Amino acid sequence: MADVRPFRAVRYARPTEAVTAPPYDVIADDERDALLARDPHNVAYLTSEPDAGVAGARLQEWLADGVLAREESPAVWWLEQDFVGPDGVARSRRGIVASLRAEPYSTGAVLPHERTHRGPIEGRLALLRATRTQLEPIFLLHEGAPPLDGAPARPPDLEVGGSRLWRLEGDHGVTAAFADGQLLIADGHHRYETAVEFAAEDGADRMLAVLVSTDDPGLVIFPTHRVFAGRPDIDPAGEECASVADAISALEWEPEAHAAAVLVRSDGARLIRGGDGELDVELVDRFGHEGIAYTPDREEAVRRVGSGEADAALLVRPLRVADVFEKARAGRTLPQKATYFFPKLVSGLLLHPVDP
Repeated sequence: MADVRPFRAVRYARPTEAVTAPPYDVIADDERDALLARDPHNVAYLTSEPDAGVAGARLQEWLADGVLAREESPAVWWLEQDFVGPDGVARSRRGIVASLRAEPYSTGAVLPHERTHRGPIEGRLALLRATRTQLEPIFLLHEGAPPLDGAPARPPDLEVGGSRLWRLEGDHGVTAAFADGQLLIADGHHRYETAVEFAAEDGADRMLAVLVSTDDPGLVIFPTHRVFAGRPDIDPAGEECASVADAISALEWEPEAHAAAVLVRSDGARLIRGGDGELDVELVDRFGHEGIAYTPDREEAVRRVGSGEADAALLVRPLRVADVFEKARAGRTLPQKATYFFPKLVSGLLLHPVDP
């Protein structure tokens, strides 16, 4: 079902960490300024440029000057990312970088799991029209073993920070391997929907994708906790606990068959429970989004309540990949920030022009 192929990448002539950046949607204003100061050709000059026309002209200038160059032949890439997660554990996540056909969700080839908003799509669409290049990859999951055996027994073709890339000329069986499968968007819903809209108006339907197996030992979902300010009304009934630590311990022992969360308020902590078949993020979404903030750091969430910055924190368990796939196949999208896949993919390693 999914159309995955090799592609002719655009690459930096001198790839260094100074020209890379996190995805556009996680870059704060002060971080953007720091990235732009690192190198006059940092990819953030393209991905975070507010004027799409300026970004398009800048990309063409870099190509003309040899800052960027396009490869002569198509290839797929093997990617490995070494990282230490928020839990302090060192891991390595592996995947395939390739070209994916962007098509409507109705075909069933690619499944979403989170809701999107119109604003970001408008901005990304203007940028795609101006650059005619997919500047950043999206992150997708596939079931089963990857069609490649792993990294070749040679040094990587690209190595920046904790990311290593090996170029594999040709198809390497990737097209056939994914032809009968479904892909789940882990990160990049807005970019995917932008690509679908662009394909409908322009006909160019290819995009840059990183595909990771759900069996990969380095694939981990971390929880994103909710913190509410100006919301003293969040006070549901639950099982009172002697301390936050006791409540967290109780949460970890709760069956996965039903939703549960820890409510932290200035007057104590309690375990709250949801319905059977409900996920923790669906339970906490019942309280709405007014005054909400998100953090993957459980201690930070508790600290904000203790300092009086927030009225309540809702601590959740990490989702299981199988649960996310199941909800997606049933056509149910989850609340925003339902999943926290770490680490984010690095922007600036490979670019994907939409034109052949």
